[in-house]
Amino acid sequence: MDASFRKINGETGIQESMYLEELSNKAQVVSCIFSLKEEVGALAKTLRLFEEKGINLTHIESRPSRLNKEDYEFFINVDATCSKELDEVIASLKTQISGHVHELSRNKAKDTVPWFPRDIQDLDRFANQILSYGSELDSDHPGFTDPVYRVRRKEFADIAYNYRHGQVIPKVEYTKEEKTTWGTVFRELKTLYPTHACREHNHVFPLLEKYCGYREDNIPQLEDISRFLQSCTGFRLRPVAGLLSSRDFLAGLAFRVFHSTQYIRHSSIPMYTPEPDICHELLGHVPLFADPSFAQFSQEIGLASLGAPDEYIEKLATVYWFTVEFGLCKQGSEIKAYGAGLLSSFGELQYCLTNKPEIQPFEPEKTALQTYPITEFQPIYFVAEGFEDAKEKVRKFAATIPRPFSVRYNPYTHSIEVLDSMQQLKNLADSISGEMGILSNALKKME
Repeated sequence: MDASFRKINGETGIQESMYLEELSNKAQVVSCIFSLKEEVGALAKTLRLFEEKGINLTHIESRPSRLNKEDYEFFINVDATCSKELDEVIASLKTQISGHVHELSRNKAKDTVPWFPRDIQDLDRFANQILSYGSELDSDHPGFTDPVYRVRRKEFADIAYNYRHGQVIPKVEYTKEEKTTWGTVFRELKTLYPTHACREHNHVFPLLEKYCGYREDNIPQLEDISRFLQSCTGFRLRPVAGLLSSRDFLAGLAFRVFHSTQYIRHSSIPMYTPEPDICHELLGHVPLFADPSFAQFSQEIGLASLGAPDEYIEKLATVYWFTVEFGLCKQGSEIKAYGAGLLSSFGELQYCLTNKPEIQPFEPEKTALQTYPITEFQPIYFVAEGFEDAKEKVRKFAATIPRPFSVRYNPYTHSIEVLDSMQQLKNLADSISGEMGILSNALKKME
C-alpha cells in the first residue's frame, strides 16, 4: 500500500506509534558493504585502513558472497562524524582491495546510496516502518468516532505487525457487517468491469471467483490469493499495518511482493474510503498482478527504485500513481482502465472514460513531473499503448536514474544482484546464454 494515498487526507507528517520501527541506520551512523577475496591477511589489511584513519567500527558482520564463491562480504557501521576519513578509506578500498564497495544509508547523506533490500527477507526490516498506525484514524475518517471499528482496525494491524516473510498469512473471520460492506462494493463494481476494465482484468476476475473465493457474500483471504498469484506470475501478498513510504513500498515490488491491507472501509459509507482498504487491494490491484506482462511492468518500477536518489523516488512514485493506480491503456479502438484506483472506485471508473478529463500519452519523463489532485477525480489521465510498451518506456526511464550500478532480480534465490563487477556480468551472460539455448532449441522443434 503506497504512501501516496496518505496525500488523500492532505497529510505529509509521520505519526509516532508503537508500530513505527526504529530505523536500522540512525542519523549518526553510516553503513558500508565491501567484499574481499578469501586470502590470508585480507581482512587485517582492510581493518588497518580504518585504524590508520582513526575510524571506530561500531558493528561488523560477514558472510560468504552469494555472487562469487571466492569472496566474503563484510557489513560495517561507522560513526558518521568520520565521514571525511571514511571517504578516504573507501577510496583506498576501491584501489587497494580486490572486491567491490557500496556505501549505504537509509538517511541519505552526501553521495551515499540509500539502503535497499538485497534479499526478500530484508522486507521484514521495514514492513512495520509505517507512516500511520492502523487504528489511529484521522478526525474526518468515517470510523473515527466508532470505538468498535477502531478496535477492529487494531486487530488487523497486529496481524501485520507480527507477520514475517515465509509465514502463512493468518486467516481473518470477517464480521457480517464487513461482508455486507464488501458485497455492496463488489456488486456495484462488477457491473462496470465488462465495459470499463481492460481485458487482462476481465480475464483474471472469473479465475479469482473460481479459485480464491471472490463472491458478493465472502471476503477472500490474503493467503489464498497470494498462493494463486505465485502460481501465475510469482507475485505474492504481504499484510501491512498501514502506509509505507514510497521508497519501501516500491522496493517490495522489486521482489514481486505487494504490501496489502486486510481491513475494510467503514460501513457507514461503503462507496467511499479515504485510504486503501481490502476492497481497493483485492478488486483493483490483485487481478492485474496475475497477468505476466503487467506483473513485469510493476516489478520494473520497483527495480528502478532500488538505490535511487530521493528526487527520483518521488518521480517513480508519480509514475506509479498515473499507471498502476490511475492508468488507462489502449485496447483496439477503445481505451480501458487498468489502474487499481479506478477499478476499485465506482464513480471514478465511470468518469475516467468520459470526455471530461484530459487524456495524454504515457511518457515517463513527462508523467513523472505531472502534479495531481488528491481529494477529487483526476483531471488528467495517461494512456499507455499497452503493458509491453509501458514496460519498455519505464525501463528506458530507469536508465536515466543516477546509480553507480545496475540491478537484477534473481527469481531462484529471491534476491537482488548488484551488477557492478565483471564477474557478476559474466554470471549474467552465462544465464542469458543458457536461456537463449533453450529458445533456439524450441524454435528448431517448431519448424
